[in-house]
Amino acid sequence: MRIDGTSYRTIWVDPEDGWSIRIIDQTRLPWRLEILRLTETEQAFKAIRTMQVRGAPLIGATAAYGLALAARQDPATDSMERAAAHLAEARPTAFNLTWALQRMLQRLRNTPRNERAEAAYAEAAAIADEDVEQNKAIGWHGLPLIAAIAEANRRSPNVLTHCNAGWLATVDWGTALAPIYRAHDEGIALHVWVDETRPRNQGASLTAWELGRHGVPHTVIADNAGGHLMQHGMVDLVIVGADRVTRNGDVANKIGTYLKALAARESGVPFWVAVPSSTIDWEIADGIKEIPIEERDAGEVASITGRSAEGSIVRVCLLPDGSNAVNPAFDVTPAPLVSGLITERGRSAASREGLTCLFPEQAR
Repeated sequence: MRIDGTSYRTIWVDPEDGWSIRIIDQTRLPWRLEILRLTETEQAFKAIRTMQVRGAPLIGATAAYGLALAARQDPATDSMERAAAHLAEARPTAFNLTWALQRMLQRLRNTPRNERAEAAYAEAAAIADEDVEQNKAIGWHGLPLIAAIAEANRRSPNVLTHCNAGWLATVDWGTALAPIYRAHDEGIALHVWVDETRPRNQGASLTAWELGRHGVPHTVIADNAGGHLMQHGMVDLVIVGADRVTRNGDVANKIGTYLKALAARESGVPFWVAVPSSTIDWEIADGIKEIPIEERDAGEVASITGRSAEGSIVRVCLLPDGSNAVNPAFDVTPAPLVSGLITERGRSAASREGLTCLFPEQAR
């Protein structure tokens, strides 16, 4: 995607030295665009843990490059496995993290030690490149959903999304936003309702920023306004991303997604989930019982960061002294509430049958 006319991915190898890793520090957005240089595995771990990078696909790519940095430093098998185990602890819910690390280890265990560093960088680059192509395909497969609404209603479709599942959550293009970008680039006039997504405000800070930079009309709303808009016919379609999808179609996504799905079902609004196959966990069936839900620092609920009238970035306490807070980062939307899944191979029902129709190699 482009920022002020310059094309960026969210992660790349520094072209000057050929081995260090560059990322966009998303904790600085939308107030400043800051590029960080990662030179060791621990920095990749910190980037994932502190949400300098976030979004399941980008987390996976960052972990892959983090393991490449480890292989560059010490390509011994036990050293790489320790590094992978450490990186896997950074964020428990996003399945791409485990998926990418397992893929990297499989490649490296079958590679001679003196060739492992080069192989690690090549495999990490392949993971990143595949993510770009998968998300580009998701955009094409999701485009007809938006185009059909525009044609049927003879007006600009209103699409609601939750959290940030755009370019910033992936290596490029995004998941939920990929069909939106594709529709916009194909000349379909549309408007996006952007949930603020408390407590970290990824919608207000990140989705609104990248939609604005790409020229997509959008409006930021309070998280609890979505149901009201649906009741009044102001939402034609909901598209969200996911951090993990079970083989039966249950979807783990940013906290508040489940409530949007309930409101969409009650209001007759289609609720679609855009997800690359690297986010599908084929080993589990029941999302509510089996998906680990990350519990983040309660301070994220108790305070908020913003820009003051003077232009400085400040953090403000929201709660009275003595009040406690709890901060589950994700919730699970059961498959029956999902209209369908948009993957790189096409659209399917949110069910085991639907998914295995697209991915027959996973049939059991």
